[in-house]
Amino acid sequence: MEYDARLAILLDHGIGLWDVVKSGRREGSLDTALREVEGNPLADLIADLPDLAAIGFNGGTAARIGRRLIGTDTPLALIDLPSSSPAFAAMSLAEKTARWLALRPFLTERKDSSRETGA
Repeated sequence: MEYDARLAILLDHGIGLWDVVKSGRREGSLDTALREVEGNPLADLIADLPDLAAIGFNGGTAARIGRRLIGTDTPLALIDLPSSSPAFAAMSLAEKTARWLALRPFLTERKDSSRETGA
């Protein structure tokens, strides 16, 4: 599936993607090798999205950094998910899929239908 088609599917379901890490140094491709990490301003994102109900973190490193950036005083559901990376082979695709389904309750009711109405 082409990249634009994948983005359209996400937007149609009220899903946004944003990297927790704004910048950092890393030797190799593993997140565990991240050093000198600067996080994206998640608190600002949350403040700008009053209808946001949940944040799913893709992998342990994202969860650790994201939770630190957000803090403990939040009404949001913060959901730690297994890494979607094929390099994370400790869990089967079926197990990953089952864990990622924790996001489903937050996708069933869209409050913003502007994409569908063209507004």
